[in-house]
Amino acid sequence: MQIRPRAARPVIGIGGVLTTATWGFWTQPAVLVAETYLSAVRVAGGSPVILPPADAADPADLLAAVDGVLLAGGNDVCADLYGQTAGVRMEEVTRERDLFELAIARYAFEHDVPVLGICRGLQILNVAAGGTLHQHLLDAGFAEHRPAPGRLDEAANHGLRVAPDSLLGRCGMAERCQVNSHHHQGVDTVGVGGRVVACSVPDGAVEAVEWPAQRFALGVQWHAESPAMPGIFDGFVRAAAERLSASAACEPSMARGAA
Repeated sequence: MQIRPRAARPVIGIGGVLTTATWGFWTQPAVLVAETYLSAVRVAGGSPVILPPADAADPADLLAAVDGVLLAGGNDVCADLYGQTAGVRMEEVTRERDLFELAIARYAFEHDVPVLGICRGLQILNVAAGGTLHQHLLDAGFAEHRPAPGRLDEAANHGLRVAPDSLLGRCGMAERCQVNSHHHQGVDTVGVGGRVVACSVPDGAVEAVEWPAQRFALGVQWHAESPAMPGIFDGFVRAAAERLSASAACEPSMARGAA
């Protein structure tokens, strides 16, 4: 087994978005991550790297290079991946990204890799654990959760009620606060092992799910990276650092065994 060199800071892999980008003279297919995610990870003490959507069959080699995984926001998740038929309210999907992120989420669950899901990232974690989604919250009787398209400022805010006895509560989000909102889908049936730890006020839509059996597995429906919520990112990166330290402590004995 080849052991990778260990960095002083935990490496956080962030799922990239497949898109077309223009720079200089070029307009080409690209993989991108918003700077807000990269900055939030850096400030919390992590080293961010972009994980480009690739063959979803076996993410083990790719995830061997990181200490934590962040699943970012984006478009809808293909309905058939959670056992439904796409309705008329479904918006743009990217199957390649869905399959890749579901694979790395399942790997994170199976191997206790710290994972944080933001907006769509929560939905991916929930589907990876066997849960389902509301394809359109308004059709399910919930409030409008995309009140200001393209904005994450005060115009997009709504109330939040958090369970204080939760990972999210320990990350500084106990009781009730304000968060932004920019989504039209949301968690319906919660995936295996998940616990709902935050709901929106006043409609009760699921806003956060955690998986208590894991070292750190948390999904939040709001955009905790913009503006960054340090408590959430600090807790996530700290868990990745602890995993890094534990892995480093094992390496000498593993190397002796290999010899």
